[in-house]
Amino acid sequence: MTSLKKVLQKKKYIKIKLKRIATNHLELNAKINGIKGRFILDTGASNSCVDLDLITYFNLHAEESDTKAAGAGATDMETQKSTDNTLQIGNWKTNKSHLVLFDMTHVNTALTQHNAKEVHGIIGADILEMGNAIIDYNTMVLYLKKEPLFKSKTVFKEDKIQLPF
Repeated sequence: MTSLKKVLQKKKYIKIKLKRIATNHLELNAKINGIKGRFILDTGASNSCVDLDLITYFNLHAEESDTKAAGAGATDMETQKSTDNTLQIGNWKTNKSHLVLFDMTHVNTALTQHNAKEVHGIIGADILEMGNAIIDYNTMVLYLKKEPLFKSKTVFKEDKIQLPF
């Protein structure tokens, strides 16, 4: 029987190791604009996000946004956005990463209260869709298609952004 890993390698997928943290979330390392960060992988977050306090750290160009963020821990949070960023996860890379910027204090507070480390942001469904993602929970591996899929629509999913906390 052919393994999932071999099938996906033939289809030009890139293997990215995941780590299960104390809260049972999946965590991965990524680079935004060449700067390393720690991120939660969240299939339920419509957009990838970064903490507002890290705009300078990740060399982001922030713009105003009418979008409100919502999650299990907060609603109607003010956001900003940053478009056309370089995002690299392992050997997978896109120059078309659009990020939602919001105050992630409640997210990081929840993590640290459960003995997990703070994160810089969230990798959401937008990137998972772009990378035609497959998550192998058995081996704790994320597979992303080497060539990102780009849709003609390069705007944020507006109105409310769903977050994990």
